[in-house]
Amino acid sequence: MKKVLVIEDDNIIRTSLIKLLNNEDFDVIDAENGQIGLQLAKERLPDLIICDVMMPELDGYQVLKELRREPLTATIPFIFLTSKATKADIRKGMNLGADDYLTKPFTKTELLQAIATQIRKRASIQEHYITAIGQAQKTLNFLINYDSLTNLPNLSFLREQLRQVLDLSRQAHQQVPLLCIGLDGFSRINSNMGASFGDLLLKAVAERLKDCVCDNDIIARLNGDRFAMVLTTIDRHQDVAKFANLLLDIIRQPFAIEGYQIFVNASIGIALSLPNSNNINSLIKQADAAMYAAKNQGGNNYQFYNYEMKVLDYDPLVLEADLRSAVEQEELQVYYHPQVDLQNGKIVGAEALLRWHHPQAGSISPATFIPLAESIGLIVPIGEWVLRTACLQTKVWHQLGFDNLQIAVNLSGYQFNQPNLCEKIRQIISEVDFDPRLLELELTESIIVQNPKMTKVIFNELKELGIQISIDDFGTGYSSLTYLQQLPFDILKIDQSFVRNISQDEKNATITKSVIQMAHSLNLKVVCEGVETEEELAFVCEYKSDIMQGYLFSKPLTATEFGKLLTGGKDLPKCPVK
Repeated sequence: MKKVLVIEDDNIIRTSLIKLLNNEDFDVIDAENGQIGLQLAKERLPDLIICDVMMPELDGYQVLKELRREPLTATIPFIFLTSKATKADIRKGMNLGADDYLTKPFTKTELLQAIATQIRKRASIQEHYITAIGQAQKTLNFLINYDSLTNLPNLSFLREQLRQVLDLSRQAHQQVPLLCIGLDGFSRINSNMGASFGDLLLKAVAERLKDCVCDNDIIARLNGDRFAMVLTTIDRHQDVAKFANLLLDIIRQPFAIEGYQIFVNASIGIALSLPNSNNINSLIKQADAAMYAAKNQGGNNYQFYNYEMKVLDYDPLVLEADLRSAVEQEELQVYYHPQVDLQNGKIVGAEALLRWHHPQAGSISPATFIPLAESIGLIVPIGEWVLRTACLQTKVWHQLGFDNLQIAVNLSGYQFNQPNLCEKIRQIISEVDFDPRLLELELTESIIVQNPKMTKVIFNELKELGIQISIDDFGTGYSSLTYLQQLPFDILKIDQSFVRNISQDEKNATITKSVIQMAHSLNLKVVCEGVETEEELAFVCEYKSDIMQGYLFSKPLTATEFGKLLTGGKDLPKCPVK
């Protein structure tokens, strides 16, 4: 039953309206003046108001004006009753928000038609609002539970879905494998090709991952370049490992993005739930820790979580604030990874590597904080600090008698694209009084493809300073012979993913031999990264790599440790004669 409020100071008219509306099955509320009518409208919220215009003290215009100010009464249909029906009166009422006018005297039919029209109109508006609210609720639900870029469930929804899967697995006494998948080198692609290009790659990766899962499996995007999978159809260790290998093969297939063929590898961390455990956050953190362990092994591999892996437990926003003060607090350190000449087994240089020792979280992986530094604009000042620190430290070693020791420093895409890059580098080596011929700047392939013409200009300026330029992680990006021929590189570094297990991997062995031969034909020195076994060392020596870098000789060292290594005269053990 619809509620109708009648506000009329004439008792005869008000009584007649009440009787007429009651007979039509309306629930009638009446008020003898505007003040009472305004109060009843706010208290009872009728479906429609019929109000006389001319009333003492508070007239109809004032009543309407007050009602339209209140959110709860602003949309109630309002019909004026008036004996004055001039255009000016009607315009005044309509400007205040009146819905209709009835001129006294009016017939029963006119009144009922006016009421019916306004009730239908309000019902239509309410239906529209309900539809809009429903759609808004769906949109809100999507924003809360799904990633807007890939349309995959987000971390919040993953937790809810994982909780249900774990409940079922406990009943069946089964383990649940959770995979955390991170793209290797994505930050370089994102910074050098642009965020929109990176978004297209993430969407393409998401589509490819969706094709790998069964109907009941769960796939989600955690953040950045990190995805997660919950497997519901396999739980045996060997089956999960086989699936992870399949994922690595699928991801490393080229992606066609805006006319480019993009190659990207992945690191996968795997955590298996305990039969009686429902600690969702711990399981996610364990898979995340295993993924970073895979990245620290050079990427392009998977690792199962074990209790020796450090599970990081920090808030990303807190971490961002901590990173901003890390340089001032001397929490950032430069480590030095020795580079050894394969002709004589002697140390000829080092690669400067950035490390962060957080006072609470401990050692934080560069795979975590470097992309963060790029995203918040800190990578440029941090990169300059690394360059200055590495040059200063190498100058100390020069003064100790190691005159020809070279230092290699990585340049990020953000640094390379700074308009004053060459001037800043010139300023730093001048301040340190460092011989630029002993400085090597390392750039990845993805940096040079964004603007090859500008890259050539910058390269020529760096060469005029006497600086050496190396192409880093060769084989993991574009690997274009054109760039090697057109740009004045001095050194080519073969990525460790090609060196690892090279004696057993015939495909990687063939690629590595070809790259070494090609580089030498272009008068480039070759550095093989990631040499960890005697077999790998024998291979890179046999095929005449110039320099090796890897854990077989030494891990990355602090400046103090590296100095002791130099003065101790350590040579490469059992280096095969070339």
